[in-house]
Amino acid sequence: MSLLTLNTGADTTLTYADFLREKVAFDKSFGFEIDPAEVNPMLKPHQRDIVCWAVRGGRRAIFAKFGLGKTVMQIEVLRLIMKHRGGSALVVLPLDVRIEFARDAAMLGVQTQFIQTTAFGLPGEGLYLTNYESVREGKVDVNLFIAASLDEASVLRDYGSKTFQTFLTLFKHTEYRFVATALPAPNRHKELIHYAAFLSIMDSGAALTRFFQRDSSKAGNLTIYPHKIREFHLWLNTWAVFLQRPSDLGYSDEGYDLPDFEVNWHEVGDPSTYVKTDRDGQAVMYADAALGIVDAARVKRDSIGNRVARLTELVNASPEDHFLLWHHLEDERHEIVKALPETVDVYGSQDRDLRAQRVIDFSDGKFRLLATKPSISGSGSNFQRHCHRAIFVGVNYSFDGIYQSIHRIHRYLQTENVIIDFIHTESERGLITELLEKWKRDDELTERMSDVLREFGLNPSAITAELTREMGIEREVSFGADWKVALNDCVVETADHMETDSIDMILTSIPFGNHYEYSLNYSDFGHTDNNAHFWWQNDYLTPNLLRVLKPGRILAVHVKDRINFGNVTGAGLPTVSPFHAEAIAHYTQHGFDYMGMITITTDVVRENNQTYRLGYTKMRKDGSNMGVGSPEYVLLFHKPQTDRSKGWADERVVKEISEYSLARWQIDAAADWRSSGDRLLSTDELAALKPEIRSRLFTDQSMRSVYDFDAHVALGEAMAAKNALPATFASLSPGSWSESVWHDINRLATLNGEQSRRNLEFHICPLQFDIVDRLIERYTNPGELVYDPFGGLGTVPLRARKLGRRGRMAELNPTSYRDAVMYQREEDRRGETPSLFDLLDIEDSEAIAS
Repeated sequence: MSLLTLNTGADTTLTYADFLREKVAFDKSFGFEIDPAEVNPMLKPHQRDIVCWAVRGGRRAIFAKFGLGKTVMQIEVLRLIMKHRGGSALVVLPLDVRIEFARDAAMLGVQTQFIQTTAFGLPGEGLYLTNYESVREGKVDVNLFIAASLDEASVLRDYGSKTFQTFLTLFKHTEYRFVATALPAPNRHKELIHYAAFLSIMDSGAALTRFFQRDSSKAGNLTIYPHKIREFHLWLNTWAVFLQRPSDLGYSDEGYDLPDFEVNWHEVGDPSTYVKTDRDGQAVMYADAALGIVDAARVKRDSIGNRVARLTELVNASPEDHFLLWHHLEDERHEIVKALPETVDVYGSQDRDLRAQRVIDFSDGKFRLLATKPSISGSGSNFQRHCHRAIFVGVNYSFDGIYQSIHRIHRYLQTENVIIDFIHTESERGLITELLEKWKRDDELTERMSDVLREFGLNPSAITAELTREMGIEREVSFGADWKVALNDCVVETADHMETDSIDMILTSIPFGNHYEYSLNYSDFGHTDNNAHFWWQNDYLTPNLLRVLKPGRILAVHVKDRINFGNVTGAGLPTVSPFHAEAIAHYTQHGFDYMGMITITTDVVRENNQTYRLGYTKMRKDGSNMGVGSPEYVLLFHKPQTDRSKGWADERVVKEISEYSLARWQIDAAADWRSSGDRLLSTDELAALKPEIRSRLFTDQSMRSVYDFDAHVALGEAMAAKNALPATFASLSPGSWSESVWHDINRLATLNGEQSRRNLEFHICPLQFDIVDRLIERYTNPGELVYDPFGGLGTVPLRARKLGRRGRMAELNPTSYRDAVMYQREEDRRGETPSLFDLLDIEDSEAIAS
């Protein structure tokens, strides 16, 4: 019995068609139905509908625009859950808004209690409030609560932040989970994906794969596929409500009409003592946003006096108005208080209770001027009852902070026209242009989300129906004398259209779990939730691969491990998902014999440019969290031969001495190369060469010499001293003496190179010709049939034909299918076109005949 097992949790009772239908079920519900009559009658109709929707979903996001009542909706959702399920509920919120939140709860007849620790347990069941820091620091045990809601959930915004990592882990066992914010930043796609991960709607990695295209040259550079924009927004609306106005749900907007909104920009001169220069030290007449960080900070500091002077003028010009005085620097606050002594200020080191009380008092109109930072009072506070003026004494790059701060007063129930004044320097013109562009983009995307809500309402099942694509695809087949290419789901193609024991070799590069999505069709293996889901779909394919392969012959599978980033897993550092090991377990469980593994080296420097996990600077800070480069593998599997008492395949792969010499066998078997009388090139000689030539020579020489690690390091250091060590690729990679490690694969020799030349669409993960050629020559006889179930652009059947074999493939992507057929037909024409040698043979034959 093998200890190497893979448990995917697969439901073996599902047919393949049912499995595919399950993939499309976006409507994931974790709650229960309630009677709308149970909702507190104080709630507005749109609030009542969202409460019922949230309880039914059990894990939902309430993104209701400022003033639409997200606080009362959270309270009512948690009250109803406690009523029907018992236990206690928890609201996590910024400390400064707890008093206002408790006041809204009391208005609904719900009593709350603020806690900062559960070290002594809970005094009883009920609704509790706590702050984010208490949860993040482990002072509050969230497992004591049946339900939890994150108010002002934008604290999870920063990807990889301690808050996101901690909360994702802490709340994973909380049965009912909610997030609420008035500003979900729909143009910040990662933030929305983080909310989905917190709610256990979809794993972050699966969401990124499903909707985003990756930049293989730069880690973290993700853009949404143009054809996925609508699908992404539809998916969001299955678990999140983006409410801009009551009419989005079919109700009247009476009482919710926002007042006019006026923005004024006030430019003050940069301090005359600061002479702006370009990077060459030359004085410039006009400043721009290209100032470096140090210079920008200097301008910001030196211009405080001018900016506060302008702020003072604006305040004194309207002595009856209340003002929010937003600042970002402590020095700005000090100058504001000095210039306007009646100002009441709040700041980070202030006593928390005093700070919270000052915020409430300003909200109640008890004083006229409040100086505060967006990072302190920009979220959760409601100042619209007595204030309609706000002044920003400076600007920065945080659009979200500015936008949130503005809507402390520009929100529903505001009765006055809102006036916002921004004070900036000449040097910040470019920054302002960027902020305005972000503002415009946010308005456009927010309106798009509102359009989806108006179209489908709070009906996730209707959205799922809209998202449901045709399962499978209408089969199309193209073929020639020695090739066949099928447009089809490979499971269906292999199971329904291929004979038992008909294939001499299967050679394929399987999808790397859900790392990439190769087509729009939900049959796509990359369109899975996680590795377990991916291998579950393979459970329908692999038994058929075993069936169609001839007894005793080889299945060669190209794979690569995946990197798990610590800011997603909570490990704090990158770890490796052993995908190749899972593959070994999967195929052996389905009856294949495991024959070994070929390692294909990759460029660790290029890999680091894609993942940032192996950086030189990071290594010097702490080498303990550093792994190694991630190679690719070819896993070799063997279908058991009919007669197990003998080691031969039913149809052997035979090599003739004339084509496969004893010398070649010795090299293939031992891979033990040596040479004498040669030397390594000197540092000066290597430095004088072009990097690509130097790289090839070093690898070749390392194959002929005894490898010396210290000499290798010394050579690299000497090259670096001469500025001849590239930072974008590894130019001193030693060769391998083992036949199980292939170091010399030409990574550019793929059909993507031809696609680029023709300006056609690239395939995501094309196989290199070197890999395919070596495997086909080694494991098949001339004339035999090689099959690739994940055919892509048709590399395997094309290279098989060039080596005198036959090729067959299946491909789900129609574009890749058409390109694959094109390449096969070009090979047909190439074979039909006479060569010079053919012409000479004809002339010789005619000469003999005459």
